[in-house]
Amino acid sequence: MSNSTYPPLPSNLLPDPANPDWMNKADNAWQLTAATLVGLQSVPGLIILYGGAVKKKWAVNSAFMALYAFACVLVCWVGWGYHMSFGETLIKAVPFWGRADVALNQNYLLEQAFSGKFPNATMVYFQFVFAAITLILIAGALLGRMNFYAWMLFVPLWLTFSYTIGAFSIWSPNGFLFKKGLIDYSGGFVIHLSSGVAGFTAAYWVGPRSNKDRERFPPNNILLMLTGAGLLWMGWTGFNGGDPYVVSVDASLAVLNTHVCTATSLLTWLMLDLIFFRKPSVIGAVQGMITGLVCITPAAGVVQGWAAILMGLFSGSIPWFTMMVVHKKSALLQKVDDTMAVLHTHAIAGALGGILTGLFAHPRLCFLFTTSYGQYVGLFYGFKMGVVHTGFRQLGIQLLGIFYVVILNVLVTSLICVLIQFIVPLRMSDADMEIGDEAAHGEEAYAIWGQGEKLENSRYGYDIESSAKSRHAAGQIEMA
Repeated sequence: MSNSTYPPLPSNLLPDPANPDWMNKADNAWQLTAATLVGLQSVPGLIILYGGAVKKKWAVNSAFMALYAFACVLVCWVGWGYHMSFGETLIKAVPFWGRADVALNQNYLLEQAFSGKFPNATMVYFQFVFAAITLILIAGALLGRMNFYAWMLFVPLWLTFSYTIGAFSIWSPNGFLFKKGLIDYSGGFVIHLSSGVAGFTAAYWVGPRSNKDRERFPPNNILLMLTGAGLLWMGWTGFNGGDPYVVSVDASLAVLNTHVCTATSLLTWLMLDLIFFRKPSVIGAVQGMITGLVCITPAAGVVQGWAAILMGLFSGSIPWFTMMVVHKKSALLQKVDDTMAVLHTHAIAGALGGILTGLFAHPRLCFLFTTSYGQYVGLFYGFKMGVVHTGFRQLGIQLLGIFYVVILNVLVTSLICVLIQFIVPLRMSDADMEIGDEAAHGEEAYAIWGQGEKLENSRYGYDIESSAKSRHAAGQIEMA
């Protein structure tokens, strides 16, 4: 049949210089939308989550660490980071790092991306927001004491010497773990396992908060924290839904699985809190929400709905156990002051998701995501289909990926922290930590008294005499 028998295309679908024939407008529009949803997870999502979850005197510093990281990563990303993560291999014999180059030339940015029917400009923006949120998650382990000048150095150094290596190895078509067949749908390894391990390692080198803050660190605004958590949850629609690089049935499945796993994880964590502590904790519910989001990330579009439920049950219980039981019995874990518990919510949950992906990855769903049939088979389906060796191979590759990411981030993060120590102190002085935001930035979040203390009164919920004393003390501090 000749092409002349087909009806002509509508004028808005005809190729033109601004809309080349290789570009799919729907895919491009969704990719930009998904990227913006992920960006909103950081700005303002994690900014207000951190700002509300910490003690009042650290609200500005915590929020500012996130804002600074977002801006700094973007400049580094277009300057050299994107090509180091997704460009040509730096050394052919060692396929784990890309060659540094700028991503600012219009000829390059308007060409078709390495994957997907949209331009490089869209891909650079999409991958930037993932790199940015990784650094912001690391900040969660360091809140309440890291020298801001040290943080300003840490962000570009870690992005350059750790994130780009992990991203290239696992996500770049030239990366060695990508070629081996590691399944990391949307960043369980590259983002969450990396940020959890790097955050915990950096917390070791930076040192703990003040004794007073470690003993009592109440959130200054739980409702604000919940607002940030809500943005984080809903933004994950773009986080996992954008990674097929196409508007597809697989993207739809990834979105649904993400929310199903997250809801299950939140409810599981809540039930465990009720059983063992007799009270439903909203902070615990947020932790369960986060572990569910993290756990499903490496598997979102390659597992069935029942597997998403199981993953939610595991992500709501295993990180709960490591945080509530193992952490309290381990001298090492007690020594390291991980402010937002990123080791449990991101490293443990990310590794768990990677392992469960190796068990539950469905061959057909993997084909829809990778267009390669038979290479990716979870162990469960390996038994079911009579290809057990393929299933064990997949699980082995997932475990190799976990080992690689952990070693990479412990070594590189440690080297970066040691280097920074020769330039500026990693930790604020004890005197500055006693004051907080005012000492670090000359600003404070609220013009109210206290550090989140509860005001008690049998009838009205507050003690007038105590509150008056608090106001008087706050006034003295302000005058000083």
